[in-house]
Amino acid sequence: MPLDSLDLSFETSPQMLDHPITDRRAWVSGDIDPSDSLVHLDDAALGEVAALVDALHDKPMPLLLRSPEDFDLPAWRIVMDQAKARLNDGLGFAVVDALPMDDYEIDDMIAVYWIVGQLLGRTVAQKWDGTMIYDVTDTGRQYGYGVRGSYTSVELVFHTDNAFGVQPPEYVGLLCKYPAVSGGISRFCSLYSVHNRMLEKYPELLNRLYAPMHFDRQAEHAPDAPKTALAPFFSYDGTRLTARANVSLVRKGYEVAELELEPELADALEAVETVGNQPEFWLEQPIERGHLQYLNNVELGHYRSHFEDHKNPEKKRHLIRTWHRDAGGRNYDG
Repeated sequence: MPLDSLDLSFETSPQMLDHPITDRRAWVSGDIDPSDSLVHLDDAALGEVAALVDALHDKPMPLLLRSPEDFDLPAWRIVMDQAKARLNDGLGFAVVDALPMDDYEIDDMIAVYWIVGQLLGRTVAQKWDGTMIYDVTDTGRQYGYGVRGSYTSVELVFHTDNAFGVQPPEYVGLLCKYPAVSGGISRFCSLYSVHNRMLEKYPELLNRLYAPMHFDRQAEHAPDAPKTALAPFFSYDGTRLTARANVSLVRKGYEVAELELEPELADALEAVETVGNQPEFWLEQPIERGHLQYLNNVELGHYRSHFEDHKNPEKKRHLIRTWHRDAGGRNYDG
């Protein structure tokens, strides 16, 4: 018997985006310069890092209570304004290069990251239990129901974070403590460009992606809550296209809901997955120690390749993640 699903079908658009987008949002790899995503830290910003670390030690308090309003950060406000412009009006992602990780304790760098990231948007919970600062590292667990891919070393195909959530984050941030020995490469693709190609080649299948479908909620909910969410893949409000992009979680959602994946939806998922994986639609970029990487989580798909870890467990691939969202509350479901 099919299980109940969290109903988010109210997001279904009355009409789909029926014309191609040709502005900066719909980029393809051959038309862009990856360096446009970079924001470099100048001496003033690095000086503020030093002053901020001193202030944190002089006046201790719990990290989650720290706010940028408590510190003088004019250079960092410029840095994060530049990063936000790249997220909203540029490629959809930004790399701040880089925090001086070798000059400070890791907890100090995480604190700086936590504080300056709030200049981009309000930080929110990333798990149902209220986890605010999330470790992305291989725990040795097998990817499957209730185990997020971020806890493993597996390839993560193009997706948006929390595609099944009540209030997905607007932006995602990552601080790189250590990269992988090999692999773990980030790729990004414009979901506007993917939508353009779907509109051109597969208009009937694209229409199905605007209708609700079941997403696996990855056990991020109360024990007695629905295990799947019912929501559209694409939404369009007449101005902005947004996406809950995670083909894998839709396929898994139908398994969890004990429902058959209808042929039209199966074909639509295969088509959008195939389009997103074409090299012309993605840009590849490594993440290095100290990088702050931010992305627009509703207009940009991101991917991570399989990786091999360092033999020294202290140098395993380890990223620290934040979610940013101004809508709703700060709890997981907003």
